[in-house]
Amino acid sequence: MIRVLLADDQLLVRAGFKALLNAQSDIEVVGEAADGQEALTAVRAHRPDVVLMDIRMPVVDGLAATRRITEDPTLRDVKVVMLTTFELDEYVFEAIRSGASGFLVKDTEPEELLRAVRAAVAGDALLSPGVTRRLIAEFAARSKEPAPSAELAALTEREREVMALVGIGLSNEEIARRLVVSPLTAKTHVSRTMVKLGARDRAQLVVLAYESGLVRPGWLG
Repeated sequence: MIRVLLADDQLLVRAGFKALLNAQSDIEVVGEAADGQEALTAVRAHRPDVVLMDIRMPVVDGLAATRRITEDPTLRDVKVVMLTTFELDEYVFEAIRSGASGFLVKDTEPEELLRAVRAAVAGDALLSPGVTRRLIAEFAARSKEPAPSAELAALTEREREVMALVGIGLSNEEIARRLVVSPLTAKTHVSRTMVKLGARDRAQLVVLAYESGLVRPGWLG
């Protein structure tokens, strides 16, 4: 079972998500929180696989709560999927840098929400349709001149190639088509690259691709 914690200051939103998630045979809601501080306490108590975290909450906002979760070594296996009302929320960029494994708008289709939860557990990142490219473009616009990265030395030439393709927003299937390999092979390359670089998920791999200079602004195509 995939254990999910809901963190949102709106009771009706939590109730709707809870009903949807608990209706799945492989997902159960193990806790709820109305603000970021409650979310932190609940995460430590329940150790969920995934936290659905609203960005705007009282006491401690979702962004700060996410950072505290992802920076805590004892909570490394907890994945956070951010939720917001607006697709181009001003905090999306910082949310991904803080370690969020996904980003969804609250009015997303139910199937997309379920896919995001399952993808996060699998170590993948899922962003709302249309967000990925804009997020990468925003990251590129804000990126400073990258410093030389010794970390990339640990990667094979193919792994660097795959990382660059992840960095421009391609899925495993798209990477497979680009490199003329199977989707499983592409996924294996992505997974090995993440392990070597210590990336929590694909979202962090995108950040590392830009910060290392492997991908530069203007490569979005």
